[in-house]
Amino acid sequence: DGQKLSLRVQSYGAGYISYSASFTEPWLGGRKPNSLSVSYYHSLFSNGLPKDNVDRYSFTTDGVTIGLGRRLTWPDDYFQLYVGFNFQRYNLKNYTNIFTFGDGTGSYNNFNVDIVLSRNSVDAPIYPRHGSLVSVGLNVTPPYSSFSTTDYAMLSDDEKYKWIEFHKWVVKASFFTAVHENLVLMLRAKYGFLGAYDSSIGITPFERYYLGGDGLSGSNNFDGREIVGMRGYGNETLTPNYWNSSNTGGTIYSKYTMELRYPLSLNPNATIFAATFLEAGNSWMTFTEYQPFGLYKAAGFGIRVFLPMFGLLGLDWGYGIDDVPGLPNANRGQFHFSINSSID
Repeated sequence: DGQKLSLRVQSYGAGYISYSASFTEPWLGGRKPNSLSVSYYHSLFSNGLPKDNVDRYSFTTDGVTIGLGRRLTWPDDYFQLYVGFNFQRYNLKNYTNIFTFGDGTGSYNNFNVDIVLSRNSVDAPIYPRHGSLVSVGLNVTPPYSSFSTTDYAMLSDDEKYKWIEFHKWVVKASFFTAVHENLVLMLRAKYGFLGAYDSSIGITPFERYYLGGDGLSGSNNFDGREIVGMRGYGNETLTPNYWNSSNTGGTIYSKYTMELRYPLSLNPNATIFAATFLEAGNSWMTFTEYQPFGLYKAAGFGIRVFLPMFGLLGLDWGYGIDDVPGLPNANRGQFHFSINSSID
């Protein structure tokens, strides 16, 4: 009946360990394709020293998610609605190299609701020739500051972010058109915006955007950051202030991709296709700095291989057309390896 139970453990020694468990019921109630998913995850990153060592630093994350998905029949049968309830707890000890506030020790809570309305009309999941995939997402926390008489301007940053609050908007759209038989043109646009309820608190240092590279640098994604890949540039190098090592993440980004694809094999057990691409994108620290045409551009080519056992694997070579201030090597031609469309 399609039920799925997943268990996962990762470690590279005393400095890092993570484990997760998830369960999915795709036919909740047994009548309609309504899905229920439940998951828990735990991760620990540290310098590997014993817990009683005064020089030890660590960042621990625990999270729980309950999600409900439903296929809609209006406006048409291609629409889907997803609602997820998420809770994360972050515990830091002497971990000063990730945020610009506090002394690196503290606990922070993030309860948020994720709402995604999507429409998927593509004719095939791995190599679409026709159709589109469009989604609009809203991720929100309760506006705690609106229910309080506290003067947040007088609080320390540690106290301000004890219960994290934000609203986060994401729009993604991909369109596929067969130019000639199996030669396919793919157009994609992605936008993200992170906002605050109260100006005296400001925008949370959690949940920010990091742009550039293969999209795989989120292996240390302890703070809810969203890694956005972009070929032709080094990992996260298009993030505000990355050049001066004050890499606190962006609060708004946009990215555009045009890709011409041609299949080398359409075997379901080994789908292979080549592609050439043009890309443009950027991220900004604040909305007032946002420049819709101030984009970094890139061009290149690549190949994708889908194997049921490993998923979708990719290898791309990209060249960054524009220089990145303060980072003379960020846009040199380079190869990018990707897993399951991490670079998209």
